[in-house]
Amino acid sequence: MSIDLWNDLLACLEPAPLPSPGDGTLAYEGRNQRLTYHRLFGGQLLAQFVRAAALSCPGKDVKSLHVLFPRAGSADEPVRYEVERHHEGGTFATLAITARQSRGAIATASVSLHKAEPGRDHQTTAPVPPLPGEEHRVALDLIPWETRTTADLDSPKPDSPDLELWLRTPAFDRAEELAPALTAYATDLTLIGTALRPLDGISQRDAGTAFTSAVTSHTLWFHRPFRPDTWLLLRQHSPLLAHSRSFGRGDVLTADGALVASYAQESLLRFNG
Repeated sequence: MSIDLWNDLLACLEPAPLPSPGDGTLAYEGRNQRLTYHRLFGGQLLAQFVRAAALSCPGKDVKSLHVLFPRAGSADEPVRYEVERHHEGGTFATLAITARQSRGAIATASVSLHKAEPGRDHQTTAPVPPLPGEEHRVALDLIPWETRTTADLDSPKPDSPDLELWLRTPAFDRAEELAPALTAYATDLTLIGTALRPLDGISQRDAGTAFTSAVTSHTLWFHRPFRPDTWLLLRQHSPLLAHSRSFGRGDVLTADGALVASYAQESLLRFNG
């Protein structure tokens, strides 16, 4: 794990308030990560949407967000987040957030927030397997923390469209507060690679040569409070690849089996030739 990349990511999770236009809309500016990635990483936008929503509604937690990506963003220009409140009551709030650069909107989000309240608790999920050993550590360039998996997303050999990825951030004071944003960031990286696994002779390493890909929509739901500096399991499956689009979904579980978040993604996946 690169400490510099980790600190750079944390700095991106602090959108700076901008002067309000005066129509009730709130505005923030998000700085971009210092990456060599060929475009603005969608996970950064997801994380900043979560943070802009949380800052706009203190006392409530982000419950769900649905994000559309109409065009690629530029890493050379900060992102302006414009927050419109559709509703804010004592328990729930609903926001519309637009991420803009000089070319126009690069992403839009519908966000629901909820003030925590007691209630009955029930869960039905498959058991969580043991954490893979140190020999299964992998380096995922855009996730600057510890990750482990027994799968190989870079293998050209066909396999099932499933992935179990364990991750853990360094310990830090604001872990629970920033858990939704950091988890949103992490869920954007491996669903396209998971969708490619059944194909013979192709893997995510062939992006830009054998195929072109781009996330078109991403949805997350947060179920319970959690900390990302303890082990989390991202368990995901891609049931469909059709009409130059892939679809995948996943759950986020703690090491003791608590389901804390779920997510789904649709992407452009266009093959060359």
